[in-house]
Amino acid sequence: MSSPARPLRITVTGASGFLGSALVLALRADGHTVVPLVRSANSPGAARWDPATGQLDEQALGAIDAVVHLAAENVVGRWTTAKKQKLRESRIGVTERLCRSLAALTPRPRVLVAASGTGFHGDCGDRLVDETSPAGNDFLGELAAAWEGATAPAAAAGLRVVNLRFGMVLDPSGAALQKMLPAFRLGLGGRLGSGRQWTPWISRRDAVAAIRFAIERDALRGPVLAVAPEAVTNRDFTRALGKALRRPTILPVPAFVLRLLFGEMASMLLTGQRAVPKQLLAAGFPFADAQLAPALQNLLRPTAGT
Repeated sequence: MSSPARPLRITVTGASGFLGSALVLALRADGHTVVPLVRSANSPGAARWDPATGQLDEQALGAIDAVVHLAAENVVGRWTTAKKQKLRESRIGVTERLCRSLAALTPRPRVLVAASGTGFHGDCGDRLVDETSPAGNDFLGELAAAWEGATAPAAAAGLRVVNLRFGMVLDPSGAALQKMLPAFRLGLGGRLGSGRQWTPWISRRDAVAAIRFAIERDALRGPVLAVAPEAVTNRDFTRALGKALRRPTILPVPAFVLRLLFGEMASMLLTGQRAVPKQLLAAGFPFADAQLAPALQNLLRPTAGT
């Protein structure tokens, strides 16, 4: 991927997380200066940020060219009333306060790349989904719509805002794939429910590249689906993972078991979106991992068969 004409100064929230840590390494390898936004006042090279108020340490931050906002409460876990409130606050409240603070900076950044998710679209059955498709009317759909809406103060101040709707980000070092691997390595993996639900996915290296691409491409703005072009069902995903690990995948997890274990959150596992990355494809984004089977083979090559 080509780099901008000059090195940029970029600030990142969630810089120590699964996706943020890989992004920081990639941006620095590109020659950019990265200033993580952190809660602690004692982090060298970082700038302090108070998510509760949106207050930024402007002196440490300096003149920023771009902002990448990845910080948010993990959606996994029983969606109790308290958990839902944490999810709303970490996405909606925190994002809106951050964007108001960014809008007040002098000079202002030129671009904000903010995380969102394919859950924006709700349960779409077998219908193809792209960036123009409507929001779902379930909890995740309403949450993601409000999350993206919280970036409005930045857009109103003239920042180019890109809302990246990530599918399941795959890498064995963390997140969903790391949690799946122990059972699948033991031959205990299987489809979830019917297995017919669509499972949008993207490799971590493509997710990082998509963020860099969004920073660089002035034509990209608004919602952008960050998913691989090959749409797969949960059944397809299960078979591909078992094949990459050379393990059987004959033990399905019934829907009622998932509902007993996770309550309302089970809906996230039993429904999905047949998502197409229309904006990235139209902009010429070079996917490194466009198809699931070779992507999993590549990701799991050091550990396959163990």
